[in-house]
Formats: sequence, structure tokens, C-alpha cells
Amino acid sequence: MVPADTGGGVMRTDLLTEPVEGLDEALTAVDAFDGALVTGLLRPHPAQAAGLTELTHAVAGTPLAARVAEAAEKASGGAASEDDFVALAAARIALLGSVHDALMVRVDEATGRPRSDETAPVSGGRQSVNLCAAARSWLSDLARCGWQGIDHDVVGGSAGIVSAMLPDPALRRLATLLDGFAAELAASCPGATLARVPVRRWADVWSRAMLLTLPGAAQVPPTGTATGRLLPLGVDVQEHATAVQAQVHAVFEPADGTAPRLVRAGVSVPKPDTVVGAGLWQLLRPHMSLLAAVGEGRSMELTGMPVTAEGDLVWSDEHARPGGPADAFATARVALPTAADAAVAPLDRHPVCIAVPVFLEGYAARTEESGLTFTFTAATEPLAVDTDRVPAAGPLTPQAVAASGACIGLLRWDGGTFSVQPLAVETTVRKKAVAIHAGGWAGGTTDKAGVKAEKAATDAVAVLRERAGKLLRK
Repeated sequence: MVPADTGGGVMRTDLLTEPVEGLDEALTAVDAFDGALVTGLLRPHPAQAAGLTELTHAVAGTPLAARVAEAAEKASGGAASEDDFVALAAARIALLGSVHDALMVRVDEATGRPRSDETAPVSGGRQSVNLCAAARSWLSDLARCGWQGIDHDVVGGSAGIVSAMLPDPALRRLATLLDGFAAELAASCPGATLARVPVRRWADVWSRAMLLTLPGAAQVPPTGTATGRLLPLGVDVQEHATAVQAQVHAVFEPADGTAPRLVRAGVSVPKPDTVVGAGLWQLLRPHMSLLAAVGEGRSMELTGMPVTAEGDLVWSDEHARPGGPADAFATARVALPTAADAAVAPLDRHPVCIAVPVFLEGYAARTEESGLTFTFTAATEPLAVDTDRVPAAGPLTPQAVAASGACIGLLRWDGGTFSVQPLAVETTVRKKAVAIHAGGWAGGTTDKAGVKAEKAATDAVAVLRERAGKLLRK
């Protein structure tokens, strides 16, 4: 057990290592279906039919049972239609949703925090029926040929669909997913020569995209506004070769005195592959003033900020102004234990989407064969620490985490176990207690390494802008 705040809250880390009933069976059924997608469902073999049957048995007794059984039977005979593939994708997502829910029950028990009674609605927004049907047709072709059967002709069938979708804001979420999926598949063509297939990942993307083609599934509109004080906890940075995202996790204290709740505010921007490290903040800062507040250790005062039922702030600087000093560790000790976790949208009920803010202290950080772990006095099993997620765009390092005595992090689940992704730690540097944040350079830095990376990014962006200007003038 780990003290979680000065008010006596306790985080039951021992609960995170106990088996979850039914979890292994659900994941086994998902793996069986995913295996059928590897070689494709155009001419299924007995092993693939068995995988479809296992998926059917896993949803028996649910409202999906009859429809999934019919779809599995047709798919086993190589006669599945687009609607049948939608049903199979829905069954797969429902199973992973049940895994997510079971894990979140365990997380709620471990943290002792309340969960919001709100439910995340599914939008009824209108979409282009023809474009969604075209996307379903392409995804169905992928399922028929399988990952080992993909070639550039099959993968290239998405290009026209994505181009037609991108101008429509209601379809941009699906278009972006399809575009990234197609690019990843194209880089792996021909599938017959693949030494290793990312089976779970591609099945995840395929099934998610399939359901996003259904009317309204791609939109979750803001459901209200937020007025009050925002207390940042930390920043999660996710970087790819051509894009970067910063997501701020925070506690929101409503001005009307109602219970505090956990919220997120994110910003994503495209980036050249030459901009890395601390230089990423130059691309992100102009789009969200919250990043400067995080770097300065300040709160934000919100007035009428749009917010979804999932706790995602639809950030607009016109609805925010800088507040007073706000220490993230004080927030974690005092405000976090009573903050309600947000609702989860249906399509986000997936184990990989679990990212729950937690505060840990009273541990000994140890490096073992499996990696860095936090070991607690009252716990029989250590908690794994995912230092691979610590971004290079900040002063937080694996070494600082290993020397820490308190940690603000995101509780995640991957590979069958829970782990914590550090966002900030308290440690001792030259006999002085200091706090080190992954987002410490978000508002700017005087750190030598950070200044050097920012200068390199400035030069790279300036060159790219000059070249782009020349191209536009021609």
C-alpha cells in the first residue's frame, strides 16, 4: 500500500497484481480472431474457422450473439459481406471493451477514487454515406486478403477515399486513421514476405476503423463547458516522425464548488523529422497557452471552456487565462485523491487506452532484469515503471526516476501487466529536494541541452519555411 495524499488516501498497488477473472479467456478469443485475419478470410482454412468460432462463443449470451454467429458462419465459408465484417469487428471491440472495464474496476479499487456517473454519448452527426461505404469496402478487402496477402494494389485502394474524406471535418478522424493505416501497410508490402506481422495492432486499427464507418461513430461532441481552476499534473508527449502530440493531465476544480474531476487538454501538430527533443515545444506552444503555464508551474482559470463527457477540454485560449502558482505534487497529494475519473467513450474502451493519473511515494526504485520497478514495503509484487515513454523533450530521465522518492504518473496496462509511466518525480540533486517534470521545458528553458535543441529546431524550421516559400512563389 502506498500513501496517496496528506488526507489519508491510500493506493492499493497490491490489487494491481492480482488476477482478473475472465480476462485471459477474453484475450484468447481476441487472439484467435486476429489470427484468422493474418492469412485472410477469402478462402478460410479450418484453423481460421476455429478462430471465428471461438469469437462467437466468447460473445454467447450477449445481444451480439446471434448476429456474430451468422457472420462467423458466412466468413468461415468465404462468403462474408461488409455487414458481416462489421459484426465481427463489433464483437472483437466488445470483448476488448469488457477487458478494459474489468481492468478499470481494479484501478478504481486500487486508487479509491470516484468515477463520473456521466456516460459518453455517441454522436448522431451526419456523415457522407457513400464515403463511409467506400471505406468499409476497402477494409473488407483487407480482411479477405489478410495481412500476408496485402500488396500495393490492395493498399492503394484507400488513397482516393482518404483524399475525399479529409476536407470534411466530420470524417477527418476516420480519414486520418485510414491514411496512417494504409501508410503502415504500404511500408510492409508485399505481405507474403513479412517476417513478423503486428497481429494485435493491425487488428485493432482494422476493427476500430470498421466501426468508425458507421453513422455518427466518429463524432463525440462537446457536452458542456468548464468554468473554474485547472491544476496541471503533468504532460504526456507522443512523438512520431511526422507529428507530435502533447496531452496535459490535470485536476479541474469547478467554480460552483462541485466535486473536482480529472480532465485532459491536448494539442497535436505536424512536424518535420528534423525537429526533435526540446525543439518540439516550438511547434506546440503557439497552439495552446496551457503549455506555458505547465512549464512555469501555474494554474489556469477557465471560463466557458468546451469539454466532452470524457473529460477532454476542447482547448481555446480565449476561454483561459493564467492563474496563480500551482505545484503539481501538492495537487497530486491533496486534490487528486478526490477527483472523479471521467467517463470513457465506447470506442475508447480498450486496454491500451488506459492512462490513469496516480501519485506514488514510499517506494524503493530498483533495476531488475525486467527493467525498472517500484517496490513497496506493504506490497508483495513490484510495480513496473515504463521509462521508455519518458520523452526526450524534457529534463526527466530514467536516471532521475530511479533516484526518486515520489512520482506522478499514468497507470497503464500492456502485455498483461500494469505499469506506471512517469510524468514527474521528486528526487534529491546535490542534497537538495527537487521536482523534475517531463513537461518542464514546455514553456521554455535555460537548461543547456534544452536551449541547444531549441536553437537547432529554430534553424531547421526557418530553413523549411524558406524552402516552402520558394516553392509557393514558383
